[in-house]
Amino acid sequence: MNKSLVTQELVIVVAVKNNNPTILNPDFLKYSGVIPTEWELARPPVYTNQVVQIIFQNGISIAAQADRIMFLEAIGTKDLNTIEVADVARKYIQTLPNAEYQAVGINLRSYVGYENDADAAYEYICNTLLSSGKWQGFGQTPVKASINYFYTLGRRQLNLSVNEATLQFPEQAPLPVVLFSGNFSYELPESEPKTRIEDISQIISNWREDLDAYTDLINQGFLENSEVNISQETNLFATK
Repeated sequence: MNKSLVTQELVIVVAVKNNNPTILNPDFLKYSGVIPTEWELARPPVYTNQVVQIIFQNGISIAAQADRIMFLEAIGTKDLNTIEVADVARKYIQTLPNAEYQAVGINLRSYVGYENDADAAYEYICNTLLSSGKWQGFGQTPVKASINYFYTLGRRQLNLSVNEATLQFPEQAPLPVVLFSGNFSYELPESEPKTRIEDISQIISNWREDLDAYTDLINQGFLENSEVNISQETNLFATK
């Protein structure tokens, strides 16, 4: 039976030197035009000395730490044309042009589920991606494998991690999955603030190109010769 790659989330991470997390609050986001005024909170914001996190009812969340800002949107079955998190991230950066931005990451997380086969994820990683051997029989329980692949694509680096995992959804049985986590990293060269903001905005606006590269790699490089393939349902991408 064919399986589909389901993309869960898109996370845009911007590394910032000496970031002040306390700047992040719902009023600032609305009055500065980063988000529409009608957006409603899913729960009260989290404020600690280390992190500020704001989660909205539409599935978008923003978190700030001393060295980064993270913008996340849950994807699921959404139409890609309705994804808003990239616009939010771009407007936030443009609102604070003098911050010391250092790098940008475009992160995607997807999975292939095996609802009726608890061993399929293990078999795929340990017997398809890896060669079977005595290393698999060491210890009292089946080995858990995690594989990292590193690719250079122009100015960006792609780190793709493939893991066996179990996902728990509300009111559903635990789902064994093969988890694909992709991180596109962009270093920012030294430049004037205006030029740097333009560069960051362009990187964020081009997230669809990263998504296409990510899905093409998984589809053609990992799933093409297995019983798993990518369907339109994925449309593509809560943990950075």
